[in-house]
Amino acid sequence: MLSILGFCMIGIFLILVITKKLSVVVAFISVSVVFALIGGFAGDMGEMMMAGILNVTPTAVMIVFAILYFGLMIDVGLFDPMVNKILNVVKGDPLKIVVATAIITILVGLDGDGSSTFMVTVSAMLPLYTRLGMNRLILASVVGLAAGVMNIIPWGGPLVRASASLQVDVSDLFIPLIPVMVSGLLWALFVAYILGKRERKRLGIVKLEETSTASLEIAATSKGTSTKYWFNLFLTIVLMVLLVMDVLPIAILFAVAYAIALFVNYSNAQKQQDQILSHANSFVMISTMVFAAGIFTGIFSGTGMMDAMASTLVSVIPESLGSHLPVIVAITSIPMSFVFSPDAYYFGILPILAETAAGFGIDPVEIGRAALLGHSTAGFPLSPLVPATFILIGLVGVDFGEHQKFLFKWAFGTTIVMTITAVLTGVISL
Repeated sequence: MLSILGFCMIGIFLILVITKKLSVVVAFISVSVVFALIGGFAGDMGEMMMAGILNVTPTAVMIVFAILYFGLMIDVGLFDPMVNKILNVVKGDPLKIVVATAIITILVGLDGDGSSTFMVTVSAMLPLYTRLGMNRLILASVVGLAAGVMNIIPWGGPLVRASASLQVDVSDLFIPLIPVMVSGLLWALFVAYILGKRERKRLGIVKLEETSTASLEIAATSKGTSTKYWFNLFLTIVLMVLLVMDVLPIAILFAVAYAIALFVNYSNAQKQQDQILSHANSFVMISTMVFAAGIFTGIFSGTGMMDAMASTLVSVIPESLGSHLPVIVAITSIPMSFVFSPDAYYFGILPILAETAAGFGIDPVEIGRAALLGHSTAGFPLSPLVPATFILIGLVGVDFGEHQKFLFKWAFGTTIVMTITAVLTGVISL
């Protein structure tokens, strides 16, 4: 009975989210309450919900301070000199321009927001592509590939969803994935090189006038490199090193770094408040979703539905297939991205896969890592269920179908490369 109730709960949630009948937050809370009542858990419902919320609180705190930190660094122009230097170097060489597109996307993608990454990078590079007559599908594809890999940083949406859904620490998912992420970025740069070489062969190297080149620099150049620039750069590098070393919880690292950065860059109390409020919309939306997900997973696991569903799946999956679940999840998460939105996949499908894997003696955290290798990297710039994808193709001005057709093989290659790396480094088991 619990298994049937669990499948119905997931099914209703997925239908409501996919058909957009309810927002994700409302669906999380309302569906969990209704099914807790149906299952006869009214007396324990509040305790289960609070337990779920407490489990995801560290993740929500980390998100808030990570978004605030990188939002501040972008506002004060930390990445602008690097971006503009790249633009000055590439000039009229299509190969350099495409590779620079990937590099800029990686730099801007550090803020964890796919939409802003697309807007900043496309705004900087589109004039060059237009001026040289380059294929805009290449711009959309290279940006999508690099942003897809950057999508799995700890303060990005997919890893946060996976962490909240499986109720595991962010560092347990991310730290082992660092070499895998590096392999994905190298693949993105390799693809950029191949596509850029094709464009150079087709167009040749175009000599741009100095005035034209200057006009292609992003507007933020006017901020220049203030006296605080080097401090901000040093602080960010130290933060990244400490994050990788895992000396303190990620949430604490970002909180301390943000407090220091905010004080140094905005000494006036009112300006500090204004800076926080300027990014409130970003962190309120995603942290609210995380807390709502905590309520959902609290009910889902506390009632025993998750365990019952996993037992059902274990009973029907052949032993030979079950032992390869991490790799299977990594590969199948790509087509899954065309059927399930990120919220539906990570909160509806992933917990069941993880519990099923546990039945075969596989650590559920491996399933979380495996899911990130496909759904968040290759699926992110391709899926019609990811709103940011439409921001990308809208800014670039290409057809969505053509974009999918052009990008799919390269995106699938990203998942294959990262999956192979993950297996070789022991991040997921074969």
